Amino acid sequence: MFLRKLQVDYETEAGRQPCPLKWLDNFAMRNFTNDPAFDATLPVADGQLEAGSRVPLDRLRHDMEDWFRRKGYLPPGARVTIQELRKVTVS
Repeated sequence: MFLRKLQVDYETEAGRQPCPLKWLDNFAMRNFTNDPAFDATLPVADGQLEAGSRVPLDRLRHDMEDWFRRKGYLPPGARVTIQELRKVTVS
């Protein structure tokens, strides 16, 4: 659906884990009505998010991390990482 395929994980001392779909969906629904910058995001599975070309990844990571902390999802000291897996080119 969207041009960019993203891997969204969280890192703790125990290692890297994909963010659960529940977390991603909660973030996407919150931003659906509150922040138009993230309207072009679609959670598809644990650790997998599709996004439009104009979604700012640095801001997305920061805002996701902030939201996950406020919801109590992230353990203390954990951080969110976002990696762009591929960008679909449209001809």
